[in-house]
Amino acid sequence: MTTIADTTIVNSTRAQAAATDLLVVGAGVVGLAHAYEALRRGLSVRVIERDHRANGASIRNFGHCCITGQGNDIIDMSYASRSGWLDCAADVGFWAPEAGAVVVARSPEEMAVVEQFRDERGTEAVEMLTGEAVASRLGRASGPEFLGGAFLPADLRVDPRTAVGSIAEWIAAQPRADVRFGVTVGAISDGRVHTTAGDFDAEKIVVCVGHDLDYLYPEVAGRYEVTRCSLQMAMAPSPRTFTTAAAVLTGTSLTRYDGFTAMPGHEQLTEALSRTSPELLELGANIMFTLRPDGTVLLGDSHSYDITMPPFQEEWITDRIIEEISGILGARLHLQQRWQGVYASSPQTSLLMEDIDEHTRAVSVTSGIGMTMSFGIASRTFESWGVDRVSATV
Repeated sequence: MTTIADTTIVNSTRAQAAATDLLVVGAGVVGLAHAYEALRRGLSVRVIERDHRANGASIRNFGHCCITGQGNDIIDMSYASRSGWLDCAADVGFWAPEAGAVVVARSPEEMAVVEQFRDERGTEAVEMLTGEAVASRLGRASGPEFLGGAFLPADLRVDPRTAVGSIAEWIAAQPRADVRFGVTVGAISDGRVHTTAGDFDAEKIVVCVGHDLDYLYPEVAGRYEVTRCSLQMAMAPSPRTFTTAAAVLTGTSLTRYDGFTAMPGHEQLTEALSRTSPELLELGANIMFTLRPDGTVLLGDSHSYDITMPPFQEEWITDRIIEEISGILGARLHLQQRWQGVYASSPQTSLLMEDIDEHTRAVSVTSGIGMTMSFGIASRTFESWGVDRVSATV
């Protein structure tokens, strides 16, 4: 049986031809991870993106690869994604420190979930911190409200504003690759993609359009009940004392990631938050923040769900998020940017991977873990096709 590997185009001058081994629709992080992994396997690849530059969910997030906090069903894929991120960073040269994540616990219920998570995952994956150690990592002399917390060393950081664009530029420079922005896909059938730039053939096609899956495959989106999740985020200059590259998670984060929500204390934590901060649960908050290389800090976020997402932001939501983070940092934050993020959501699955036909696969991350899982998902795609890497690097 012929596989994608059997049809590899080895003559690099043919990469601009109409046919490639792989065609990726969508130049977000999931699509680019597939393109990168294709090149690692000696395949030719074309990427088609309707926007003229990176503009979607892949640049509107925290730049946090939450490796450790994933559920047991996908934790192996999460660690595979970590390896992919590090390999890609080494090849491309973008900022990707193994900075880990700090979990801040400010209530007995939060501390209980962190300790249970440590007991399940082990002390190498979850390093417990005292309240004083948490305060120190946040750049504070003291923090009596901190009961303790944990450090998750496997978590990674990237700069969302620059990483995706750097990956796209690097892929475009490879001899077996073709990256085309400003090209819209009209239809996909039988290994052929019809676009505003002409028709392109490929042995395999991966459609990575996130929440816009319903534009190309409404029946698939409907079957998985895919909606849109809207979030509010902001950016501010970092307080002078806050210098850690680690992501910072809080008690609300323990209600958002499947690794934590599976803990026996999760129900008690949710009940406690409903008493002390009901508005945070109401807006689906994940109070967390991350420092960028330029000294700004990304702040957020809220979550709301609808099939068509209105663009209007509620000022009280951003104010409440900033109030909470300012209290944790012990410094008032002064915003310089705010924005709306949108990503796909499904009540059925966090990772939608559906074969449309023998040539075409639709891949959408239907939760807020696209940055985390992107390279792991791409590796899983090629494993399912029986295509191995030909080298450790391209």
